[in-house]
Amino acid sequence: MNILLLGSGGREHAIAYKIAQSSKLSQLYVAPGNAGTLGCGINVNLNVEDFEAIKTFVLENNVEMVVVGPEAPLVAGVVDFFKNDDSLKNIAIIGPSKQGAELEGSKDYAKAFMQRYGIPTARYNTFTKETIEEGKNFLRSLNPPYVLKADGLAAGKGVLILDSLEEAEKELAEMLENAKFGNASAKVLIEEYLKGIELSVFVLTDGEHYKILPEAKDYKRIGEGDTGLNTGGMGSVSPVPFADKAFMQKVEERIVVPTVEGLAKEKIDYKGFIFIGLMNVNGDPYVIEYNVRMGDPETESVFPRIQSDVVELFSHTFNGTLDKVTLEINPQVAVCVMMVAKGYPESYPKGDVIKGIDSVCDSLVFHAGTKMNAENQVVANGGRVICVTSFADNLQDALAKSYSSVEKIEWENKYYRRDIGKDLL
Repeated sequence: MNILLLGSGGREHAIAYKIAQSSKLSQLYVAPGNAGTLGCGINVNLNVEDFEAIKTFVLENNVEMVVVGPEAPLVAGVVDFFKNDDSLKNIAIIGPSKQGAELEGSKDYAKAFMQRYGIPTARYNTFTKETIEEGKNFLRSLNPPYVLKADGLAAGKGVLILDSLEEAEKELAEMLENAKFGNASAKVLIEEYLKGIELSVFVLTDGEHYKILPEAKDYKRIGEGDTGLNTGGMGSVSPVPFADKAFMQKVEERIVVPTVEGLAKEKIDYKGFIFIGLMNVNGDPYVIEYNVRMGDPETESVFPRIQSDVVELFSHTFNGTLDKVTLEINPQVAVCVMMVAKGYPESYPKGDVIKGIDSVCDSLVFHAGTKMNAENQVVANGGRVICVTSFADNLQDALAKSYSSVEKIEWENKYYRRDIGKDLL
């Protein structure tokens, strides 16, 4: 079958890499894709939120399946657009409806959903510009550090963790009164801080049945030792050593099952991924957030571990028969290290020519922010540029492979963290 994958990041390259291995694939199109996805299919210059242009392309190219990578088109309602169009409604589209995507589109909606179904999460309250004084009072009722979250989509940057009350009150005003994150911070959640260790759990669901994909731990801060600004993610590790059978059983019973049952109970059309950001607090899982797509850079360590045909998994997801297929996982450890442009997550240069990708033979190289220039050279075209993923029987060896491969890839303004996974050794 012909498949269209929407997106252009490292997540999409990793998904494209697995789709390209499927015996069910005729032609893969990636919109808009990057320099790396050219090795898996044909890049198409489409805006992921231009639904009419996507419709035209799908119909003209006999596309039978659409896989949605990023959150923005899901929150904007791409799945509903397909469902409500007679010429598109039979095309398999992988992702939740607009209502389902509110689990990521609105943190307030997600927290209320968790409360309805008794899903363990931190104590919180939501405030607007009009209730800012109540927000400050709520801050005073909490112990530091203080967690502020923009309600809407803020490209992974809308969460602040602040040590002093004075700083928290100042940032609350910045978010609500000065629109620090634009419309995303018209509402702000103030949340009790959970002390523990984070991990990401990924679920593929057809709305009734589900498969739990490999879990991962990612590294959000730009600096080593988890210092500096938050980024989209500087690397990831899968599996996570502390997520043993007993812990994952708690995750399934307390979080995955009530989440999927809650979606079904509310008749929310949901055929896609649920990304559950968790905190392990003394052996008990608490939900920090939901996302409605795969994570990035977690996909770059999770998807390569999937040994099943992902196109078959997606077909069963769309058809509501996910219980009829088995999910096979590579037991090895996968580690990805993200190489970024110096200056990221603030301003950074673009256009640097990248050399040495072809010399990497021990690892998978996923492109995150790259494109081809007029001379047919791969150039940096984003903050996160290249992700290197390696497999081994243990974490130490997988890390050594990734770091050895990272050394072979060069461009003028490259930067990466040298301590990914070190906290787990």
